[in-house]
Amino acid sequence: MKPNALPSPARRVEAVVVGASAGGIEALLALLHGIPPPWRLPVVVVLHLPEGHQSHLAEIFAERLHMPVHEAADKMPVAPDSLYFAPPGYHLSIERDRCFSLSCEPPVHFSRPSIDVLMASAADAYGPALAGFLLTGANDDGAEGLLRIHMAGGITAVQDPEEAQIPTMPRAAIARHCPDHVLALRELRTLLLQLESAHAH
Repeated sequence: MKPNALPSPARRVEAVVVGASAGGIEALLALLHGIPPPWRLPVVVVLHLPEGHQSHLAEIFAERLHMPVHEAADKMPVAPDSLYFAPPGYHLSIERDRCFSLSCEPPVHFSRPSIDVLMASAADAYGPALAGFLLTGANDDGAEGLLRIHMAGGITAVQDPEEAQIPTMPRAAIARHCPDHVLALRELRTLLLQLESAHAH
């Protein structure tokens, strides 16, 4: 049976990390578009892009969302009300002082930035006060990272593979551990709004 019920989140979440690959821009827009202000949770995203391509993700999303959108920079503090994208060609980590760190270490699952690297570092920084969302994608990146969030006591949520444009990434995560939630995008959006509402109180 799929863990897909939406509980009222008693846990206070302080940050959300999201990973996606092929089909991820459309999925992320569906997840975040039209979310009403004020929004108080930081949302940090790794979206795989072809190596060497300039990223216009921050501009694309800034035009469509009612929240500040940034490309994460080295030593930048994680602000509570913003959407951040990993810059292309760098691994993005969150340090324990809740600041970003960029590195040029080798790709993980042929990807740099790597979803696993972001999620594992965020699990160390936030522990049980973290939620991780994994969306559509064509490789196994993110499965290990979500497991690390789960082991740290955080909340894990995966897009239903039946709905995902490319189901490989969600299926890999479900095979690695049993996520707290396996949901369609509109239900993931409901969960995200519940987490933000719990955070605000």
